[in-house]
Amino acid sequence: MIGLPFFHTIALVVAALVPIINPVGSAPIFLSMTQEFPREALGGLARRIALNVFVLLMAATFVGTYVLEFFGLSLSAVQIGGGLLVASNGWKLLRGEENDEKTSTLQSNATAEARIRMRAFYPLTFPLTAGPGTISVAIALGASLPAQDLPRLALLLAILLGILLVTLSVYLSYRFAHKLLRWLGATGAMVLLRFSAFILICVGVQILTNGVGKVVEVWIRHSH
Repeated sequence: MIGLPFFHTIALVVAALVPIINPVGSAPIFLSMTQEFPREALGGLARRIALNVFVLLMAATFVGTYVLEFFGLSLSAVQIGGGLLVASNGWKLLRGEENDEKTSTLQSNATAEARIRMRAFYPLTFPLTAGPGTISVAIALGASLPAQDLPRLALLLAILLGILLVTLSVYLSYRFAHKLLRWLGATGAMVLLRFSAFILICVGVQILTNGVGKVVEVWIRHSH
């Protein structure tokens, strides 16, 4: 069961997901979106996000294709909708609107723990960490990996281990993100946070563009 194809599958899962999740690059944005939370709560929040990412990736890999078929959706639609969502979050972060949420009635009446639970999935897991691009890649992996020369049990185990490694990278990056900003200092941290927000907007636009491009490509193909 354990052989070169097994480790190749693990490496393939990690290599496909880590660059698009980019946990190190997302860490400054994570800190910016959690500035109102006490420092001691961030470790637990990082664990919640990592668990959410694990469940989301497993679901997208194994049942994502069937879910899209059930609702009659295409990957292009997921990319277009998700790209708009990612760009919108980046824009709010760039303008400093994320912290304005603290003044809302819901936020003012909630405890810190309740706010952490509310924010752990949206927007910190989706779309910040595992956005539409990540889901698209995971669905594509789920469709292509069965072609690997592995018994089914070994394939499932390899995918599980690969996603666990990806999840671990998310946890470590978020858990120790404050050390990065401490090293940068106040001015450097602000510059990095704003730059990261701009990159987040660009990522959203790129995802949107990819989705629109595929729709146009299909339309041109069918019009001829």
